[in-house]
Amino acid sequence: MTLSKSIKIALGAASLAAASSMPAQAAEEVNVAFFLEWATPNLIAKAEKAYEDALGVPVNWTNFDAGTQMTEAMLSGDIDISYSQGLAPFILGVNSNAPIKMVGIAVTYPANPCIVANGAGITADNASELEGKTVAVPLGTMADYSFRMQMRALDVDLDAITIVDQVPADGAVSLAEGNVEMACLFGGDSIKKAKESGTALLSDAAANDAGIVSFDVVSVTEKFASEEPDIVRAFMAVTDEINKAFAADQSKLSVISAESGMDEETTLNQMADMGFPTNEEQVSTFFAPGGLAEAAIGIVGNAFASDDAPALEDYSAVVDTSFIE
Repeated sequence: MTLSKSIKIALGAASLAAASSMPAQAAEEVNVAFFLEWATPNLIAKAEKAYEDALGVPVNWTNFDAGTQMTEAMLSGDIDISYSQGLAPFILGVNSNAPIKMVGIAVTYPANPCIVANGAGITADNASELEGKTVAVPLGTMADYSFRMQMRALDVDLDAITIVDQVPADGAVSLAEGNVEMACLFGGDSIKKAKESGTALLSDAAANDAGIVSFDVVSVTEKFASEEPDIVRAFMAVTDEINKAFAADQSKLSVISAESGMDEETTLNQMADMGFPTNEEQVSTFFAPGGLAEAAIGIVGNAFASDDAPALEDYSAVVDTSFIE
């Protein structure tokens, strides 16, 4: 079966199911946050208006530079659903009492890389030489989480590093211009550009061996989840079906490439390291007691805790898997 046929069948079923369960007073539109330079199969459904068909209302997509910006937009009422928000910015918001909930996992991927400038002479073997140096990090993001975890694994004193808060595109420029010794980033093009000026401090394999794993979440405001549960459920159903369809047939890679703003080679290379767990896999594995989600949430919760935004003793209240069960 071709991708287009499988999408029509699967999403057609999702549309019928959603339409039959929609409440009488549904939202007039849905506002969704996403990232450019982040190649996910649901961009096919975005391009082909499959979400509109299933949800029965216009879906407005807004791209952001960082997950922290997504939280701010949700708090201001501009965004209802954030797709592929990093776990770190989600937890950072939760620790600050933001009324948001995790309703699923969008994507798994290797830890975001930290790229050391060529000529700096710094490797994993002498990473302590980063102390006293300047590093570009998009604070409160999964790249920040990866940076903190890498420094901990390599026994580097974070307090001895000058950290400049820069979004990945700016961090790559700073690295190229010699303004920072290292830049921690996400996004296919930003990472590609940074690697023209440097080398990853830890390889994907080394980061994985150090227990540094990453995943992004689908988050919603508590208000939207309580008022529009059927829309959230339909959104997750469409996402699940398009992920399954793409796993079976990658013939529409060009659509993802165009929607993510990257060339096809960069898109393919990025997606090779990404995983898109099904709803069933999420419930049975990731969100099971002692699963990846529970362990990672605890680690990130404490890593981003502060006196003003302390870690929660129990994060179960901000996770709602009912929309994917």
